Amino acid sequence: MRKIFTSLLLLALMASSSYAEISNAVVESAWKRIAKADGFKQVSINYEKDASPNAWVAFKSQNDYSIHVTAGLMKILDTEDEMAGVWGHEIGHVRLGHYTKGRLRSMGWTVAGKILQQKTGKIAQTAGNIGMNLAENAFSRNQETQSDEYGVKLLVKAGYNPLGLYNAMKAFRDNGYGTQSGIANWFSTHPATDERLKALHDFAEKYRKGR
Repeated sequence: MRKIFTSLLLLALMASSSYAEISNAVVESAWKRIAKADGFKQVSINYEKDASPNAWVAFKSQNDYSIHVTAGLMKILDTEDEMAGVWGHEIGHVRLGHYTKGRLRSMGWTVAGKILQQKTGKIAQTAGNIGMNLAENAFSRNQETQSDEYGVKLLVKAGYNPLGLYNAMKAFRDNGYGTQSGIANWFSTHPATDERLKALHDFAEKYRKGR
């Protein structure tokens, strides 16, 4: 009986370590704390059934917008700190003036780099996806980096682990959603994932120390 119990416990531990998923309650807690820390308008969260990991703001003005998160994103994240980092990044785009009126913009971490890595052989479909991706992800790489730094600062201000956004980005990479350096990354408005991870880690150390 003891052997059976031990085996079951090991299986449970293995399952919990390899399967990450956060609940609606975690998503909402992260949003409330981050929005409050920034003085951002509180709005209800729209939960989308899309399996692709994503979060976005449908933005019309500072006082007229909605926020969205997909089931796919909730499935690959593991902690509230990570979700808070994603929300902080999105708030950063708004606060830093990266939006224009009427822009609907997805966070777009499922970008052309991922598409190019898929060896599907469907050239026309891939080209179409890249075009759609570029249309949706109109922020520059510099703006993405600025919003990453804003998100890390906001994590610290809200009392979260400053590595929350770093860990969220790592979850994207580890699940196959990322961009490469070189030709593949030329199609993306986002920095290459490894470069972004290094910058996020540096930001975390910077604001952890209060510099």
